[in-house]
Order: sequence, then C-alpha cells, then structure tokens
Amino acid sequence: MSFNAKRTSKFLSLVLRHQPQTLNLTLDDNGWVAVDTLLEHWARYGRQAPTLDQLHRVVADNDKQRFAFSEDGTRIRANQGHSVKVDLKLEPQQPPARLFHGTATRNVAGILRDGIQRAKRHHVHLSPDRRTADAVGRRHGKLAMLVVDSAAMAADGYTFFCSANGVWLTDEVPSRYLQREDETP
Repeated sequence: MSFNAKRTSKFLSLVLRHQPQTLNLTLDDNGWVAVDTLLEHWARYGRQAPTLDQLHRVVADNDKQRFAFSEDGTRIRANQGHSVKVDLKLEPQQPPARLFHGTATRNVAGILRDGIQRAKRHHVHLSPDRRTADAVGRRHGKLAMLVVDSAAMAADGYTFFCSANGVWLTDEVPSRYLQREDETP
C-alpha cells in the first residue's frame, strides 16, 4: 500500500484527538505522545505506519495545521479538537472583535436558538476569518456563515484561547452574540 497523506492525517486526528486507545496509546496530560512510540504502535496494530519523514510532511502540509511537534521533535500532539481529556496549557487571550463560525444551513435555526455548544469537545472552535470558517462549514453541507461578537463576549467575561494553529476556542457562544453573515451590518 502506498503512502496516502490524507488518510494518514485523518487517522492521526482520530488517534491524537479522540481515540488514542485505537493504537493502545496513552497521551500525557497535555496531549503529547512520543513520536517513536506512536510509529511503533501504528505498525504493531496492523496499520501501515508512515515513515518519520512522511509524518513530518503530514504535519507540515496539513492545511489546518492540526498537529504539532514538540520543540525537540520527539513528541507530537493535536493542536485542538480533543474529545479526550487533555490540558493544552493555553493562556487566555483577548479575541479579535469578530470571529466566524461556518456551519451547514440545516444547523442554523438550532444554533441561533441555543447558541454554539462544544458538544463532546473541550471547546467551541471559531475562525479568525471568513475563508477558514467557509472551508470548515462546507464540509458539513450547504454553508451558512455566522458572525460572533467576540468583543462583547469578552467584555461580558467569556474566556478565549487561541490554539497554535490560530483557531479560537471558548466554552460556548450564547445565541445573543451570534448573527448570520447576511444579517451583519
């Protein structure tokens, strides 16, 4: 079987964000796992493991920069999006005045009623620009763009974090801070 970067990236997301037990791995408290352990377990559990060079290429070329190596290159983790318990050690930050959330049109009525909830993940993910939110939203169906009044949220005491790949994170976005793109002044 030849190397497939997209398939490798998807499996890496599964293992580093949601199901490390798939490869009998344990992430440390901050979501890290040793690269050599990851590759060893990947090969051991019946999957064609990427080479170290291929793994580096997947991390470097990932369009959403989902993964990161530790400074010394010996460990790897997902930058955000975990459903398993990890502490990414992110510091609270002042968000830009507006953030964006792309979603499918079928979700808009519920979101405008109930707000954006984190569901099984640690945080709600918000994009700093329309282009990124557009790409995220189109994966789920016909696009609807929501604008988040993050300045008002921050002023009201909501905490924001920015992950290593520029995704803004918060616990929830109540509906009063949301507007559809076509309704935004």
